[in-house]
Amino acid sequence: MYTKMFCKLSIMVSLISCCYAADLGIANEVMNPSGKQWSQEKAWQWYKGIRPIRGCNYLPRTAVNMTEMWQKQTFDPKTIDQELGWAEKAGYTDVRVFLQYMVWQDDAEGLKKRIGEFLTIADKHNIKTMLILFCDCSFAGKDPYLGKQHAPVPGVHNSQWVPSPGLKRVTDRTAWPNLQKYVKDIIGSFGNDERVMVWDLYNEPGNSGMGEKSLPLVEAAFKWARSTNPSQPLTVGAWADFKSSMSQRLMELSDIVSFHGYDSPGGLNAKIKACSKFSRPVICTECLRRQVGNTFEAFLPIFSENQIGWYNWGLVAGRTQTYMPWGSKKGDPMPKV
Repeated sequence: MYTKMFCKLSIMVSLISCCYAADLGIANEVMNPSGKQWSQEKAWQWYKGIRPIRGCNYLPRTAVNMTEMWQKQTFDPKTIDQELGWAEKAGYTDVRVFLQYMVWQDDAEGLKKRIGEFLTIADKHNIKTMLILFCDCSFAGKDPYLGKQHAPVPGVHNSQWVPSPGLKRVTDRTAWPNLQKYVKDIIGSFGNDERVMVWDLYNEPGNSGMGEKSLPLVEAAFKWARSTNPSQPLTVGAWADFKSSMSQRLMELSDIVSFHGYDSPGGLNAKIKACSKFSRPVICTECLRRQVGNTFEAFLPIFSENQIGWYNWGLVAGRTQTYMPWGSKKGDPMPKV
């Protein structure tokens, strides 16, 4: 059923996008000097030139977090190939993928080699990739670490998720020179790779009690990334209190505006309205929370009507256990919804 919906919505979004671009009278791409934010014109030119984004956030079922996904000893291209084949058959065009700073620090060349292998597999299945460099989410309540990762806690949502680069490094300026090298190395290596769709520099900055303490690193990450002059747009998604100075700053800095939308249809429409005030293309980088009515049937028509590219959370039931609801407890049974 969803495959048919995807096909219909692809046609709808394509028609809407073409009409909207024509209404704006967008001319040839406007090039900005190196290191500058994309102009609104350039952002729209990019957006009208890509196919409609129908994506998902992705980790293979064998990975409990992004450390396990990317470490040499647990990187699993065979499973990735199989699962992205399923994604292609389901109608997905894009995946959003988290990277781990600690893996780069330990084995930068190895990580880049594995990123290249991942991109080759995704491209084989006609899938583009959004790469995420930093993340403040810390469901496991611990800093990232290398080596064997702890097993998931039965019944618990995302029980072993760790942040990147680690909450202590976010505010430790002595760690920033290496963070700068990481950003420049990864984006410098793949900043002109057509298999990369977008750079999401920082997932949910301020989560895990960090608040606005994460904002300086967000601003620095934009500066470092722009210094490499990538061909892809940069973004950091608003995810909490869209009226706050933090969220407004994230949208203000981004080449294309992105957000997380786990809300009911009314809440989604309010968020889209807030994001649209910046007169740039808007994409939703996380959604799908069926328990509150945030379903494919509810949000796909809204995204189509508003020309919103989207990435729902998750593709497979695996070690992250994100099929369990937020706040689930050890031993909880699989939810009915």
